[in-house]
Amino acid sequence: MWFEILPGLGIMGACLLIPGVATVYIHRFTNGGKEKRVAHFHYQWSLMERDRRISGVNRYYKSKGLENID
Repeated sequence: MWFEILPGLGIMGACLLIPGVATVYIHRFTNGGKEKRVAHFHYQWSLMERDRRISGVNRYYKSKGLENID
């Protein structure tokens, strides 16, 4: 019957889902709790460079609050 394909479909879906979810958790673990940022355009790159410069530790993912910026 048609429902005999459901276990195979579930296994295939899980195999496709696991690498995507694992990537998110690996990026969070390596970047201090934040997901990796990707700069496709010059404006995004300039924002990342600004965040890196403002952080004080030369990392864009270690941000300061507005109250700590001189």
